[in-house]
Amino acid sequence: MIERILPGVVVAEELFEDPPGLTPHPREEHLIAKAVEKRRREFVSARYCARKAMTRLGVDQAPILRGEMGSPQWPSGVVGSLTHTDGYRAAALGHALAVRSIGIDAEPHEALPDGVLDAVSIEQERSWLSTVQDGAVHWDKLLFCAKEATYKAWFPLTGRWLGFEDAHITFAKDAPTGAEVITGTFHTDLLVPGNTTTGPPLSSFDGRWVVARGLVVTAITVI
Repeated sequence: MIERILPGVVVAEELFEDPPGLTPHPREEHLIAKAVEKRRREFVSARYCARKAMTRLGVDQAPILRGEMGSPQWPSGVVGSLTHTDGYRAAALGHALAVRSIGIDAEPHEALPDGVLDAVSIEQERSWLSTVQDGAVHWDKLLFCAKEATYKAWFPLTGRWLGFEDAHITFAKDAPTGAEVITGTFHTDLLVPGNTTTGPPLSSFDGRWVVARGLVVTAITVI
């Protein structure tokens, strides 16, 4: 599912249920020593996906620890992103020589809870949402999911927080294919200075999205 919205230079692995018997890497166990069972399953399965992707990249499997602000610490020469939600876990990885950053996010494809939209959107986005007639997509949840992917792509390049109010996202929908899958694109205009720790500054991101199997998944690849 996620590979529909990622370029060929990115390797992705996903799960729709947790394989039985998975255990954390010994060097990761301390990160979830006090976590509840649901959190442990999400953590272990997402990192299981990541290590499968490492193998496909030709990289030795390694522990994925937590860096600043809880971001995953990838092996040298690798960039990537993790996501997990009910019924879905995924990892997307690429070689740092080919990809600057990756941001992925997955959410249940359902409307945002009452009162959440105002907290995760700006006025221009809410104005656009009020005009959308296409009921096949929960555009408010797609917006939230795209904002999460935006932050995940942004942080490894800048080392700085990015608030929901710091990005303006617009969407387009692909032509229908007849399948029970809906795809499209999104564009993120960054509303704060995009100076990075290395490389050129950021002003925007372009991403893709897919709705299928009761999920919405978003992805940004920064080349």
